Amino acid sequence: MRNLFRTFSLKNIDFILIALVVTLNIIGIIAVGDAAPQLQKRQIAGSIFSLAVMFLVSATDYKHILKYYWVFYGLNLVLLTLVLAVGSSSGGAQRWVNIAGIIFQPSEAAKILLILFFAKFIMKYKNRIQTFGMVAVCAVLAAIPVLLVIKQPDLSTSIMIMVIFAVMMFVGGLSYKLVATVLIIAVPSVIIFINLVAQEGSTLLEGYQRDRILAWLHPEDFATTTAYQTMNSIMAIGSGQLSGKSGNASSFTSLLKSGYISESQTDFIFTVVGEEFGFIGSCLVVILLMLIALKCLSIARTCSDMSGSIIAAGTGAWVGFQGFLNIGVATGVLPNTGIPLPFVSYGLTSLISLYIGIGFVLNVRMQNRRKGSTVNSTEFGRVYEYSAYRS
Repeated sequence: MRNLFRTFSLKNIDFILIALVVTLNIIGIIAVGDAAPQLQKRQIAGSIFSLAVMFLVSATDYKHILKYYWVFYGLNLVLLTLVLAVGSSSGGAQRWVNIAGIIFQPSEAAKILLILFFAKFIMKYKNRIQTFGMVAVCAVLAAIPVLLVIKQPDLSTSIMIMVIFAVMMFVGGLSYKLVATVLIIAVPSVIIFINLVAQEGSTLLEGYQRDRILAWLHPEDFATTTAYQTMNSIMAIGSGQLSGKSGNASSFTSLLKSGYISESQTDFIFTVVGEEFGFIGSCLVVILLMLIALKCLSIARTCSDMSGSIIAAGTGAWVGFQGFLNIGVATGVLPNTGIPLPFVSYGLTSLISLYIGIGFVLNVRMQNRRKGSTVNSTEFGRVYEYSAYRS
């Protein structure tokens, strides 16, 4: 047990990263209180608990934790399968599990569990990561939980998991040529796919998924149906102007208080930020998300241990890209899809999972600073000279 916590050093902890996360979380608590006052106390309690978990995780030696990487993978599959077997439904989706009175969303926990699993798995086979066989194995291991998430259905979370997986593979040493080839094929394929989906009578997607894409492309044709929520969200954000209404708006002048914004405490929490805190508050949230993501990527860049780099980069991609997705939906830049805004949206599973991720990033940075090791690399995630670590 003593060896598990031997890496903790208060002087090496990244207080800047903690300050960024806590500040964003406080903004989220205020926004949740504006959107759903009855949930604010629960969000505060969840934030305090998550913060404690973050410090506990940051004090542990992540290398000892990663020894149980197959346990994390197995647990992930069990929880996701449990959702399909006995999960509870809401809004047409079956994404939650109730165990002993505790309701949580396994698809949110899946992100950190897969980051921990692949951090160890990729490092263990780092010398073979550029071979077709190993890439195929990793792809299959990622595809199984992704398919379970899609079954719920939860397309947005499955996309997030694939993005995190792609970033971890890149940091783990995937060839630039392969990445470029995939992008060359993927970008036009997505454009062609969207065009095919938009065709009359297309059956490539479920009806509601096709409607969301059409509502994104032609919102004026779906103003009273599928695009109703997004258009109200855009109007609410714009109504906040420079400094926001700050809780002074009445139900006659606030779209939020008038009840025109559903799921405002979760998927559309950025709408609340825009209306209540205005352009200044919205920019602050975007900047905080960007700084947290960049801070994680910076830690990944300077880490001397590949598994640590993968954890930090995966967490940074998680915060950054998920934030982009949520804000993109709220502002009409992306098709409507439900996904929480990191550290801001109401949802204890998402909050705890994110804080655990940050806790591991803090530990990665702490160990790197404690050993005073340096990284000599010509390419990010490619050439490592380990001065203080032996796999």
